[in-house]
Amino acid sequence: MSDKLPHRPNAVIFDWDNTLVDSWGTIQAALNMTFEDFGKPKWSLDETKQRVARSLRDSFPVLFGEDRWEEAKDSFYGHFRSIHLETLTPLTGAHDLLCALRDNEIYTGVVSNKNGDVLREEANHLGWTPFFGQIIGATDAQNDKPAADPVHMAMGDSAASQYENLWFVGDSVVDIQCARNVGATAILIGDEITGHDDAQNSANLTPDWHFADCEELVRVVKTFAKVL
Repeated sequence: MSDKLPHRPNAVIFDWDNTLVDSWGTIQAALNMTFEDFGKPKWSLDETKQRVARSLRDSFPVLFGEDRWEEAKDSFYGHFRSIHLETLTPLTGAHDLLCALRDNEIYTGVVSNKNGDVLREEANHLGWTPFFGQIIGATDAQNDKPAADPVHMAMGDSAASQYENLWFVGDSVVDIQCARNVGATAILIGDEITGHDDAQNSANLTPDWHFADCEELVRVVKTFAKVL
């Protein structure tokens, strides 16, 4: 990771959960209610942080089996939808970061492995939808993150030049993998890389830059001169 600060991006794609909003508690609660429904052991918060990164359609067949994963999916989303809006909490500095990017006329989008309808409902609830050109969730594209497909959807009709200095901002190994798959600068938000077991022996999955939180990154963005 370079000691220098990143250059002004032409576009920024954000992960959602635990990059812009704090949702670990909500995810853990909904998962554990689902595990209880299916007679499986519950996860601690630490287990949840390390094991939740890939989309539900990629992870649930492993957890629940090919014959029951869709039933488990419906159970999870039922539990999640019953609590997610009341517990949805923006991370400190996230709104300021989005405002700073908007003020610099930098295109932003979202690529998340959360269900797309739920994701857009949360963005609307926070009043954040106008910040983003596109908000892309799981199953919206042919393949989910870390594949490049949802990033291309999130970039919409963006010019090729916007890919030349594209940031992908997230909190997990999957986000870094996705950045590598589209040739983006991988920026990590938070104290640690979640899902790090997959990356222990791969220098390619080290982020290009690491910021403790959104507040630290927004101070960098505010140094950029607006392109006229």
